[in-house]
Amino acid sequence: MPKMKTKGGAKKRFKLTGSGKIKRKHAFKSHILTKKSKKRKRNLGHFTTVHKADEANVRQLLAMK
Repeated sequence: MPKMKTKGGAKKRFKLTGSGKIKRKHAFKSHILTKKSKKRKRNLGHFTTVHKADEANVRQLLAMK
């Protein structure tokens, strides 16, 4: 059986941490930034982890069982 391929979109959006968790960026930081406060934009710039409920789906997209 051939190797499973990683989905290209997921490859660009997610990274693994050293402990095996999956990092993601926040949404709502790409455009229409004038009405958003500095604090809100600053906090959206940080990485966060994928929620436990979504982790299995993301791992499948990354071809990591």
